[in-house]
Amino acid sequence: MQLRLDALETHLAKGLAGLYVVYGDEHLLAQEACDRIRATARAAGFTDRSVFTVERGFDWSSLLGASQSMSLFGDRQLVELRIPSGKPGKEGADALKALAAAVNDDVLTMVTLPRLDAATQKSAWFTALSEAGVALKIDPVERAQLPNWVGQRLAAQGQRVVAGEEGRRALAFIAERVEGNLLAAHQEIQKLGLLYPAGSLSFEQIQDAVLNVARYDVFKLNEAMLAGDVGRLARMLDGLRGEGEAAVLVLWAVVEEVRTLLRIKRGVAAGKPLAMLVRENRVWGPRERLIGPALSRVTEGALEKALALAARLDRQVKGLSGGTPGNHRNDPPPDPWDGLFELAMTVASPAKAAPVPPPRPRPAAGAPVRRLG
Repeated sequence: MQLRLDALETHLAKGLAGLYVVYGDEHLLAQEACDRIRATARAAGFTDRSVFTVERGFDWSSLLGASQSMSLFGDRQLVELRIPSGKPGKEGADALKALAAAVNDDVLTMVTLPRLDAATQKSAWFTALSEAGVALKIDPVERAQLPNWVGQRLAAQGQRVVAGEEGRRALAFIAERVEGNLLAAHQEIQKLGLLYPAGSLSFEQIQDAVLNVARYDVFKLNEAMLAGDVGRLARMLDGLRGEGEAAVLVLWAVVEEVRTLLRIKRGVAAGKPLAMLVRENRVWGPRERLIGPALSRVTEGALEKALALAARLDRQVKGLSGGTPGNHRNDPPPDPWDGLFELAMTVASPAKAAPVPPPRPRPAAGAPVRRLG
């Protein structure tokens, strides 16, 4: 049975299943879900706990033995199996199918896995586990959902932001500084609970307390481009640079989005349905709803010019000459990160794509990096 995370509390209140599979890359939420299952299991008498972690050479027979045995003292057992790679192998797949088939009322089994691709979720071993028990998928908190998530966490500890625009600005401020780092978001929210009493929090109080602990994902950069969120785009590029991300990887991610937009733009001009083009170009998740506004914002000519700029940037980031011989006007900016910003802006804000931000001085070696907020 598949179960949503927000339905876990209701499910546990009705009683425990014999088997749980918790999978996903949002470590904080996965940890909290596992903690809730453990606490409910202890209250139900599963006081004997065994933990197995699958590594190279793992003995699957030891897991099967533990799942089929009674404790020496008659206590009910909680058996936890952690598969960090998400790939049990052939022997492991057979063992997991046997585990799913051998339900034991005195043993509660919890299997934890990372995010799984579609093929793995359709595999025989995963299907057997999910049909025998409860599969709990831990979805990440998307950037657009983060302010509401922060507000809910504050409410859980008896705090709230002030009403109106100031409150929305406060939640957006926290979201900007913890983006991509949900564990840090949790810690910052707990810190607010320690610093201030229950009740309303002002923007100034939050600003004074919350650190800049964002971690930026190069593949989330495309969402900021498509959304036309120039402020977030600038922060992400600055953050990626400060974290030492390779400029060539950032360039690849931006160029792939530009190529996708150009293919879809040409397909729409040829009379093909947008929905079909979105599927053909593998545009999923948050990008799917952002692609339409981005297409209406940018022209085919601007995308073609963006690819020409990308070709020069590619030479530049690889240490070759970035410009066109005898045509210095078309040279990319001296700093490739400024060129990346200019390239991304052709999608994020075409009318403002020409201006290039002034080069930021590189920090001295060993010096702490200060992100722009």
